[in-house]
Amino acid sequence: MSTPDAKEHWEQHYGERDRVWSGRVNLRLAEVVTGLEVGRALDLGCGEGADSVWLAERGWDVVAVDISDTALQRARSAAETRGVLDRIDFQQHDLSQTFPDGEFDLVSAHFLHSTLPLDRTRIFLPAAEALKPGGTLLIVDHSAPPPGDSKLDHHRHMFLSPEEVVASLNLSDAEWEPAQTKVVEREVNWPDREPFIWHDNVIVLRRRPAG
Repeated sequence: MSTPDAKEHWEQHYGERDRVWSGRVNLRLAEVVTGLEVGRALDLGCGEGADSVWLAERGWDVVAVDISDTALQRARSAAETRGVLDRIDFQQHDLSQTFPDGEFDLVSAHFLHSTLPLDRTRIFLPAAEALKPGGTLLIVDHSAPPPGDSKLDHHRHMFLSPEEVVASLNLSDAEWEPAQTKVVEREVNWPDREPFIWHDNVIVLRRRPAG
């Protein structure tokens, strides 16, 4: 079951506005998926469903996971509007406690940060194990808090380099190939402040084919 504090936190987060995210696919997902063979995908922390819907529109069968009922309701509505509801299995999980069943060709985890304590390794390890041989694990996260905003630092959130994220998983070199580990710049426009540059980690790991 979800821990009440985490679930309440994210329900409050999504309840503050009618829409939190842009509704557009995350750029790094679009870049990485281009050229991959279509298969079964797992979207961890799917939010309002933009990535899951985008994948489904391109033929992927998607399991979309979030802790928030409100986020999942909005994601279902987006999928229905775009005509891909039948391609997405929406599931509610507190990923620090439970994890979806099955095997996947792609697992995507974007910005799994929280002002609450969150053991991300406890999420990323089963994510890696859920990949089929030849599958792709995509992790995108912030390498630092937004300039001038120390809210996450106040909660002792650890911002790691791409190499530190990979090292924390302690995956076997014989089984895993790091396809990308880099930091990219992204211009961010928030309504209450001047545009700024934010730095994101992009980590792409591929599970080597069997044999």
